[in-house]
Amino acid sequence: MAKFYPKLNETLRGFIGQQKIFFTASAADQGRVNLSPKGVDTLRCLSDEAVAYLDLTGSGNETAAHLLENGRLTIMFCSFTEKPLILRLYGQGQVIRPRHQNWPELHAHFHNCPGERQIILLNIESVQTSCGAGVPLYEYQGERQTIIEWAEKKGEEGLSKYWHEKNQVSIDGLPTKLLAD
Repeated sequence: MAKFYPKLNETLRGFIGQQKIFFTASAADQGRVNLSPKGVDTLRCLSDEAVAYLDLTGSGNETAAHLLENGRLTIMFCSFTEKPLILRLYGQGQVIRPRHQNWPELHAHFHNCPGERQIILLNIESVQTSCGAGVPLYEYQGERQTIIEWAEKKGEEGLSKYWHEKNQVSIDGLPTKLLAD
């Protein structure tokens, strides 16, 4: 049975801290819904009302475009171990880029990571848990280093070029403002 909470609590924060993967979902008013898996130890609980993740360079920049349009964001965690649980965080997201005044304060929560392009901040409006009994059991084997190695190989100049070519608009043509002042 699903339960709703107005914010996180110690038990839910502990659950989040144990997860190796999370999923983000966002959508513009029109067009595709974006659902993305995330990992590489990039999510932090900032408080009972806010979480943030370090967004690494990827093939697209859908979440940023959607947040600019309407701010809606859902983050989901699910247990793949013996005790089932699904946890969803609903709220308003904000894109924080390196030139934003809050970048130094927020970035201090993370390790420097090759390919980091922005921080996604979620101000939580509601929290939902559900049983997760239908989620299969999986065994964690470790982090892939592919995205890190790819970013290191590109270097700063290569990443900048990639952002210009691939991360300026969403797949539906919405601006991401990744490089805007």
